[in-house]
Amino acid sequence: METSHPGTGDLATRATEILRELTGRSDAAFRDGQFEAIEALVKDRKRVLVVQRTGWGKSAVYFVAARLIREGFGGGAGPTLIISPLLALMRDQVAAAERAGVHAATINSANATEWDEVLGALRDGNLDVLLISPERLTNPRFSEQVLHPLLTGGVGMIVVDEAHCISDWGHDFRPDYRRIGALLASLSGDLPVLATTATANSRVVDDVAAQLGSDTTVIRGPLSRDSLRLGVAPTSSPGHRIGWLVQHLGDFSGSGIIYCLTVSAAEDTTRALKDAGWDVAAYTGRTDAEDRARLEQALKDNALKALVATSALGMGFDKPDLGFVVHLGAPSSAVAYYQQVGRAGRATDSADVLLLPGTEDAEIWEYFATASMPEEADARAVLAALADSPAPLSVPALEPLVGIKRTKLTLLLKTLQVDGAVDRAGTGFVATGAGWAYDAARYAAVAEAREREAAAMLEYEAGHVCRMRFLAEALDDPTAHDCGRCDVCAGQWWDSSVDAAAESGARKILSGIGVPVEPRGQWPGGMEKVGVALKGKIPAGERVEEGRVIARFTDLGAGQTLRGFLAESAEDAPVPKNIADWCITVLSEWDWVERPTVVVGMPSATRPVTTADLASGLARVGRMVDAGNLQLTRDPGSPEVNSAFRVKNLDGAFRATAETAAAVDGQVVLLVDTEIGSRWAMTVAGRALRLAGARAVLPFALALRG
Repeated sequence: METSHPGTGDLATRATEILRELTGRSDAAFRDGQFEAIEALVKDRKRVLVVQRTGWGKSAVYFVAARLIREGFGGGAGPTLIISPLLALMRDQVAAAERAGVHAATINSANATEWDEVLGALRDGNLDVLLISPERLTNPRFSEQVLHPLLTGGVGMIVVDEAHCISDWGHDFRPDYRRIGALLASLSGDLPVLATTATANSRVVDDVAAQLGSDTTVIRGPLSRDSLRLGVAPTSSPGHRIGWLVQHLGDFSGSGIIYCLTVSAAEDTTRALKDAGWDVAAYTGRTDAEDRARLEQALKDNALKALVATSALGMGFDKPDLGFVVHLGAPSSAVAYYQQVGRAGRATDSADVLLLPGTEDAEIWEYFATASMPEEADARAVLAALADSPAPLSVPALEPLVGIKRTKLTLLLKTLQVDGAVDRAGTGFVATGAGWAYDAARYAAVAEAREREAAAMLEYEAGHVCRMRFLAEALDDPTAHDCGRCDVCAGQWWDSSVDAAAESGARKILSGIGVPVEPRGQWPGGMEKVGVALKGKIPAGERVEEGRVIARFTDLGAGQTLRGFLAESAEDAPVPKNIADWCITVLSEWDWVERPTVVVGMPSATRPVTTADLASGLARVGRMVDAGNLQLTRDPGSPEVNSAFRVKNLDGAFRATAETAAAVDGQVVLLVDTEIGSRWAMTVAGRALRLAGARAVLPFALALRG
């Protein structure tokens, strides 16, 4: 980029000019603390921790500082490295950077096809800001090819966004963030470092500041938001809460976010609201990067009434006029709760925030609290299995060897990797042979802190003091005050009535089997960069229809039965009667436009007996033609890759034999498999059947992985 000379202009004057470019306003001025942080970074080359509420303008600080450093102020010139936790945050930040005249790009799991282009711009000096996720720091290839050259070649500044994640005591501590403290300790003391967060109490602030360095400057402002009208309903069942929401979603003005504690709850709530005619969509950890970007934009454009989300939609999502936030189930921490509700009311005079706590909340809190901390016996079992293996082991390969569920195993491997006991090798893991000690005292202390946070959340629900005052005091905000607007200060402001029909409909969805599986509507971006000529929307004539599974693996009841039957260590066996009966029930209740007349099985290397029995049994019971299986032309590879590479590996891998093609020509086809994961295998296989002449393809599987 074209640079100016620091000697020709005052730092404050130039900083203000860049701020006005960023905001697009000729009268923009810095808020209290913003320029002070910029000056400490650029002029004094210090380490700075900024604790300010959402919407204060923390990103303005690092983008203005990044450009000043690139222009030579403070003796710098190198690019800025931003470590940021969520893709939503990265997308918004890249767009904001461009408005400030800062050339920014990101390297993350969702844009692997663009990495070479980004690295080329970085090597050529054409990149001002590189955004990465903390997970990149644990990737050996990234460290060797990107991080080490960047750090040794003169990085201008490092930014750690959502810095409370560094601290064990933070409500959203992440193992990958522990790498950051070690990274900063290895760097020169005069390298500017900025850490930012909107949700940190005094203990977390002190911990993060200590990890940044002994001379860290802390800039802290008031965290209360007077625009929010807070309320808490009585604890109730999932059916009651979803029924209430079906009936009263229209009481909230504008568009907003409905938070749920689990993926299953988000998907079930979305289904109930859609059935009632509301324009909503689910947004969870299972939502692909392409779909996330589309859904975020739809909410920003008010094309949706709400996104029904897990915590996957949180840090960094920016919609200043968000009208409401509703929680179906309470987060386990008042600080975490305030971070999520802080998305609302940033540029409006009023926004409604309602918590509908559930009878199951405490059980969910306990699950996530224990899942995030390693148990010594589990860690020893993983280390032993890796040490005994002559080759790297993937997560699916490790799972049956150690008897640990996948989600917990993935978290455990992250912790062991950060501790240096294991490392990545391709798509698998290996033991490093380094010594590993279980830090029982630290984990016990963290567990106690989590228990106190949960108790504080129950105290918030009880409503003994002003809701906003309580949340501000949980963050040790010295400006905490009564808001005069919440249900404690001014009385209940929402209609609590629930029609019997609305609650009954919600209970039916929650207790039933038969989970819809939305079809893929668009190919991943960047397919041409991996040599595949697929892009944009999937043509209607090549697309599968909405599918069905009996249940998700994460569902209670049927989901757990299916998890046991389809476990990697389980026998490849015919479908048992109870699961077969569920299949028949799901098919009989499926509201398809046209009934399928032909059944085709997916090729399976791991469960050929189960798949064949499922397909032939459904054909027999449903009086449909059994057209056999699709054939694999080559190995489609591991599903543990991002969408672009998954489609690349699947493209052309499925073929319909002449007999199968003849059977499906002009027919509605039921495409059968044991489980559905990313949906790409069904999408690509269904496309092969459509190109072979099928009039429509309906995917069906026993279970949905996730």
